[in-house]
Amino acid sequence: MKLVRFGEMGHEKPGVINKAGKRIDVSAFGEDYTPAFFGSEGIRRLKSWLEKNEESCPPVDESVRHGAPLNQCGKLLCIGLNYAAHARESGMDIPTSPVLFGKATSAICGPFDNVIIPKGSLKTDWEVELAVVIGKRANYVSESSALDYVAGYMTHNDVSERAFQLEHGGQWIKGKSADTFAPLGPWLVTSDEIADPNNLRLWLTLNGEKLQDSTTADFVFNIQYVISYLSQYMSLMPGDVISTGTPSGVGLGLKPPRFLKPGDVMELEVEGMGVSQQTAVAYTG
Repeated sequence: MKLVRFGEMGHEKPGVINKAGKRIDVSAFGEDYTPAFFGSEGIRRLKSWLEKNEESCPPVDESVRHGAPLNQCGKLLCIGLNYAAHARESGMDIPTSPVLFGKATSAICGPFDNVIIPKGSLKTDWEVELAVVIGKRANYVSESSALDYVAGYMTHNDVSERAFQLEHGGQWIKGKSADTFAPLGPWLVTSDEIADPNNLRLWLTLNGEKLQDSTTADFVFNIQYVISYLSQYMSLMPGDVISTGTPSGVGLGLKPPRFLKPGDVMELEVEGMGVSQQTAVAYTG
């Protein structure tokens, strides 16, 4: 099942992609895609409800905005340098344990919303990533059971301001958390539709030029390892999102480096997750 949300920012409604590949409104189900939904077997309950009610669900017009596919993300955790080629292009060592940083949930936006280049930014960059959505509380889980805790997967553009991240001291979160720096979607694909999350193609183009093109088979640390590792240090809760790192081809690693300018268009996809597109715009206050 593919979960979507639609409508103006802050007023999104829940939907799904039907068998014809179109969005339909499932507001009559009575729940949005919140942590409470994921933590109460909401996916299973929604599937059961759709078996009886899908034909009565109204279509969503193509012109209606796509929202992020989940509501009220509790934590947005990210794994850095999780592809060896990206670590090398960044001039950093391949990590021996996962590099963990957070991203403010206020950065989350829809998959076709504009990305705002922050005030004073000269080095805003792109990063296509596979994001994992947690479906039930996870503490001290084993690698062998880790995928049992996954509700689904999404495409994430981990937009980053490299000067804020690497040149301003302190933690990476400063360069990762500006408004609109976390476009998610267009779909949250439930885990039963993804046979192997560690073997998915992902790519990104900038103004039509393909700059990132890789596969999650090149992870340094695979999904199971990351979930198990994080669960040793904190409770992973329903609705939490883990973004699993980006392959090579980011602006920082190009020679010479290249960063977003107003009007630049990013298009990106993780295999099976739907194509998203964002246009970079200047901060206007």
